[in-house]
Amino acid sequence: MPTPEDGPEAATVTVRPYGNPLPLGFFAFGIGMVLLAGVGLGVLTGDEVRSAGILLAVFVFPLEFLAAVMAFLTRDTAAAAALGLFATSWAALGVLHIVAPDQRTSTALGMYLCAFALMLLPLAVTGFLGKALLGVVLSVSTLRAALAAAYQLGAPHALELADAAAALLLTALALYAGTAFLVEDLRQRTVLPVLRRGDARRAVEEDQDGRRTGRASEPGIRKQL
Repeated sequence: MPTPEDGPEAATVTVRPYGNPLPLGFFAFGIGMVLLAGVGLGVLTGDEVRSAGILLAVFVFPLEFLAAVMAFLTRDTAAAAALGLFATSWAALGVLHIVAPDQRTSTALGMYLCAFALMLLPLAVTGFLGKALLGVVLSVSTLRAALAAAYQLGAPHALELADAAAALLLTALALYAGTAFLVEDLRQRTVLPVLRRGDARRAVEEDQDGRRTGRASEPGIRKQL
């Protein structure tokens, strides 16, 4: 709050707590990975691939996009960037499955997945600097995208199966991560390890004097989720 000594140009900055968007983002992410695994394993074929595409575009994409917007509002740039990239990837893959359900490989899709995997690399590295659990999820996601890209560009079918296996592993990681952040938000303390370190840990556990706080440690007020 400005004081008389601050002068006429003093400004007031107000921040407000938000709900943590990471549980929503992780749970939606896990559901999307189940669908991708189904396609990769051949469980979903023909018109079922189109149905999977519709679910990716109208269910997974909006939830992931909402989580990305909320992450930006809570000022966690890294989480917001990751969620935003995945959000639009669900929309893109969903549309491709809808319009070309029988197309197994595509050079354009392979090039896209190569670029997608490359852009995930710095996010994975920085994830380990703050929230190692997020770094693990992004690392496996990078590997999965690279495997999918290789198959789309002409690699053997075994890589598609490996891609599907990585998608199932990501489903398990997303279930754990979403649950961990959900329980943390409900209990206002870390119960299941999310492996925070450095500034990310201090943002949750400490105020400027090194003491635990209430409101000051909530998403939207602290600088990282």
